[in-house]
Amino acid sequence: MTLTEITERGINPALALLPARMDSYEARVMLLTIGQQESRFQYRRQMVGSPPQPTGPAMGFWQFERGGGVKGVMTHPAVASLARMLCEARGVPFEADAIWRAIENDDVLAAGLARLLLFTDPKPLPDVKAVDSAWNYYVRTWRPGKPHAQTWPSYHLASRRFLGLAS
Repeated sequence: MTLTEITERGINPALALLPARMDSYEARVMLLTIGQQESRFQYRRQMVGSPPQPTGPAMGFWQFERGGGVKGVMTHPAVASLARMLCEARGVPFEADAIWRAIENDDVLAAGLARLLLFTDPKPLPDVKAVDSAWNYYVRTWRPGKPHAQTWPSYHLASRRFLGLAS
């Protein structure tokens, strides 16, 4: 999926369901960059093994695990009510398994939950040009098992260029 497609089909509708303060260039850069980092917007289920197969525990373009990102947004006091509202809007029961299964194909729900996970961090979102700060924010909120720092700068730049924020 291209950045245009995921923005039009996932991110824009998700942000429209959330409070207006959740939509910012900083949030959009992070959502686009994390999606590229996690799945390249190609894999809706975590690829594992050799040869890689879509059988891993993470679902959706932002690669949420049932007991990780899904549980996190369901239980965090700053976003749990918004997560419930998103699920209701998307017709998904507010149950970890149902949410986890739904985000494999519901890009609006997946993008919305990804934005909520970012909101659980007490620090403000990094400036759009702060590549290293954005990486640290991602690692802190997503807690990737095998982080690949070498790919982050190019994805971050691609996100900024897409949004017209590269200089």
